[in-house]
Amino acid sequence: MGIASLILGILSLVCGVALGGLGFSWIGCIVGIIGVILGALGRKNPESKGLATGGLVCSIIGLVFSLIFVIACSMCAGVLGTALRSM
Repeated sequence: MGIASLILGILSLVCGVALGGLGFSWIGCIVGIIGVILGALGRKNPESKGLATGGLVCSIIGLVFSLIFVIACSMCAGVLGTALRSM
């Protein structure tokens, strides 16, 4: 579970930060949540505790960046819609 958490954490970072402008930040949120769950479960195994911790950290950071990007894009779309409606 540690390796899966690390892979999902890195994928969450990529989807949330690098591909966020293309509309993939919601995928980063989903993958980040799954990565956090797997990282928390993987920390119980002493053999893969290090990988699980790394995956947990990457997943949390990717999840936070993805959520910030989703909220910021939603706010920008709302402001733009309001501005265009008032014209």
